[in-house]
Amino acid sequence: MAGAGFWQNNDEAKAVTKEVAVHRNVVDRFRNFVKDLNDLEDLIGLAEEANDTEVSREIAGSLEKMASELEALELESLLAGEDDDKDAILAIHPGAGGTESQDWAQMLMRMYIRWAERRGLEVDVMDTLPGDEAGIKSATLEIKGPYAYGYLKSESGVHRLVRISPFDANHRRHTSFASVFVYAEVDDDPEIDIKESDLRVDTYRSSGAGGQHVNKTDSAVRITHLPTRIVVQCQSERSQRRNRENAMKILMAKLHAHHREEEMKKLEEIEKSKMDIAWGSQIRSYVLQPYTLVKDHRTEVETGSVDSVLDGDIDRFIEAYLRTGGANRKD
Repeated sequence: MAGAGFWQNNDEAKAVTKEVAVHRNVVDRFRNFVKDLNDLEDLIGLAEEANDTEVSREIAGSLEKMASELEALELESLLAGEDDDKDAILAIHPGAGGTESQDWAQMLMRMYIRWAERRGLEVDVMDTLPGDEAGIKSATLEIKGPYAYGYLKSESGVHRLVRISPFDANHRRHTSFASVFVYAEVDDDPEIDIKESDLRVDTYRSSGAGGQHVNKTDSAVRITHLPTRIVVQCQSERSQRRNRENAMKILMAKLHAHHREEEMKKLEEIEKSKMDIAWGSQIRSYVLQPYTLVKDHRTEVETGSVDSVLDGDIDRFIEAYLRTGGANRKD
């Protein structure tokens, strides 16, 4: 970084600086942990000499805090994948079922936003398409912060909801599905060359609620990458330029995932899985009635605290996935 030509390539320099910051954060936390451990040893010696109950209580509190920090450092050590330290792009799509599934998709969107807020991560709603009556037809979130992708990649898959429908006048129980796909956000990939001639860019008027400006101009952007037929779109910003920039971010992330999944062959499998947002393919079930239960079908971790989970308390599922080898899976 101190080299004479380091800042000549601004994009590359920013990527290196960001990576260094991530590693520096881990090193600093480890150093602070060792310092706290040494201080605790001194405190224990003092307590033994003085037989002071107040100091003993302070030691117990410090031990609890250090155990929590050690667990967090241990968990982060599992995030050793090439893209794990990157920001994440998270896309949500409802399954078949109209308003029911669209409402469920919006509930998931809120859950991930609340999870990010709990962790102090930055969330940008890159694109949303409102449902016809309630909920959303699709949403794309950009979640920024240390290891955002490493944690969130475990959320890719189909999520199933069972509840008494608020949209059914007969109060019957309904099952709804929504899919979540998580991509690592990449600023640049030397193995991906996006040519303008490979892109078809369409502009159109944004749909749904959008105030006085969004719906009156062709600010929404849809980009089709012709060689792979990957389609991305953005309409949440007021300007066409910003929507195009966001759409290109999503496209780069999807192309990066496409390339990492064995260039074309695996993408076909991913696209196939997107068509099967239904029974037998879910990674997690959320039951609101007749009892309350959230169960992850990959790790068997479950909880009856459905409200807290839907409010963003999903770390238990993420951690279980990572600890059982999920960090090294290719799914």
